[in-house]
Amino acid sequence: MTTTPDSVHPVRRDVSEDDSRRANRGDWDLYADEYQQMHGEFLGDVGFVWGPEGHQEAQLQVLGDPAQHVGRQVLELGSGAGQCARWLRSQGALAYGLDLSERQLQHSRRIDEATGITVPSVCATATAIPFADGVFDIVFSSFGALQFVAEAQPMVDEVARVLRRGGTFAFSVTHPVRWSMPDDAGPEGLRITSSYWDRTPYVEEDDDGTPRYVEHHRTLGDWVAHLHRSGFALRALHEPQWPEGLDRVWGGWGPLRGRLVPGTAIFVADLVL
Repeated sequence: MTTTPDSVHPVRRDVSEDDSRRANRGDWDLYADEYQQMHGEFLGDVGFVWGPEGHQEAQLQVLGDPAQHVGRQVLELGSGAGQCARWLRSQGALAYGLDLSERQLQHSRRIDEATGITVPSVCATATAIPFADGVFDIVFSSFGALQFVAEAQPMVDEVARVLRRGGTFAFSVTHPVRWSMPDDAGPEGLRITSSYWDRTPYVEEDDDGTPRYVEHHRTLGDWVAHLHRSGFALRALHEPQWPEGLDRVWGGWGPLRGRLVPGTAIFVADLVL
């Protein structure tokens, strides 16, 4: 969740896909410079971090043995500056990026030039992926597009469409249990203040009610159901523990709450139908 200026008010209300897309495109275009300045070193220009806990794909191997990525066709949804896809490129994968924010993709181009590892990327939405059917071996998202989309089932259907049979869809999101707690890394964040089953989106809107940022909540069961309907078989659900010695605070993520409840959920599913 972003920092809310005085003219923007947080509320919980329903928001359409079009309004969610419009709000989040504008928000991320405005926030991209600050985001990359604050978190770029933590993420690494050529690094694959699954969440604020800092767990690296090189260690978790959610997508499998890096030695097996050579030549694989991979798509990152909500790629931002392309750090994760760029790491996969460094391992020999043919990884591509997709992001709604033009400014984030400008940062991706900047890092392409600085590192010499180019991530071909498109500016698009995850609910209408501009690629042909069955072209990817892996589609993944690390805290990317999934939470910002109102229409989750069409998005998962799109992922299934562009994957080859047997392909893998892996994604990390805010652990759904965290939605029942305030977005606070301190003691206030240890309280239960809303229902886990309340799926009403979190919205930051201006004085006239125009959404400026939208985040959508699904339960663990919701994600499993979406995957099943699109022909996926869930292979793993990772709930990474907070690492010893990590004192970094990122929004509502920090060591106090992170040592008690999971902050990130990583789903791994294979397309079987």
